[in-house]
Amino acid sequence: MIFPGVKRIAGGAVFSLLLAGSAQATELLNSSYDVARELFVALNAPFEKQWDTAHPGDKLTIKQSHAGSSKQALAILQGLRADVVTYNQVTDVQILHDRGDLLPANWQQRLPNNSSPFYSTMAFLVRKGNPKNIHDWQDLVRDDVKLVFPNPKTSGNARYTYLAAWGVADQADGKDKIKTEQFMTKFLKNVEVFDTGGRGATTTFIERGLGDVLISFESEVNNIRNQYGQNDYIVIVPKNNILAEFPVAWIDKNVEHNHTEAAAKSYLNYLWSPAAQQIITQFYYRVNNPELMAQQHERFPQTALFRVEDTFGRWDQVMKTHFASGGELDKLLAAGQR
Repeated sequence: MIFPGVKRIAGGAVFSLLLAGSAQATELLNSSYDVARELFVALNAPFEKQWDTAHPGDKLTIKQSHAGSSKQALAILQGLRADVVTYNQVTDVQILHDRGDLLPANWQQRLPNNSSPFYSTMAFLVRKGNPKNIHDWQDLVRDDVKLVFPNPKTSGNARYTYLAAWGVADQADGKDKIKTEQFMTKFLKNVEVFDTGGRGATTTFIERGLGDVLISFESEVNNIRNQYGQNDYIVIVPKNNILAEFPVAWIDKNVEHNHTEAAAKSYLNYLWSPAAQQIITQFYYRVNNPELMAQQHERFPQTALFRVEDTFGRWDQVMKTHFASGGELDKLLAAGQR
């Protein structure tokens, strides 16, 4: 009589173990740019719930890694097995193909809008009352104005700032390179602090109180204003500006290694869904959805945007000309120290 009881208990334990073993857990790592923390906190939870509903017994967890986008790409090249990247510059995804062969050359054609589910532009954050009377790029080269934005060597955010200033100056002076370089020398000389990433620049401007103008993505400066006091800061979107695309990609070699291909692809496609696009606009990112943008027109001031490729050429050429060692950025910084 004892042995049958023991057998039943053992059988139940084995059955419980089999049930536990049948449950799965999928984990994705999203390598993202420095100022995207809050956006993906808002996006991840609904997708995790959506995935869990569609895949009973497969619990999904999305983890985030944030830093300057170039630093993030380097970490992946050095072995970080991120499943997806959500960056703020094409080159930081492209380098994963060029130097690591981690994804195919046609990665931008795999998802809509050049694989960019949202976009932004640059904006200025100034203190209450706009004491320095800042309205456009030209105001940023005055001797009495101090700027804060990240280092273009380490931050995609800052590269867009640099290229926006150059492009606008180039338009204004009729593509006179000497005049543009003079403008850029003054512009860079006025930078009080070069942080490594966008979030560090925010800390410098808000918490340390340095600088008269923080330059960052329109999304970031609006969220800063909402967080730290709508009455204490003013957001200015210049009338001429740059188109900043935010490319995303799954990392083929990593998702194959991690067995996460289905979840990674589904996650990135979700970013184009109406529900996700609505969340994205709430964080002041622009989307390629005319109807939604029309509904949100008060949130997004009109501005004339130019594309990097149309003004400067291919991104690899831009990186070599402007941001490589000894390039235009280094020359301009040296000129400002004379």
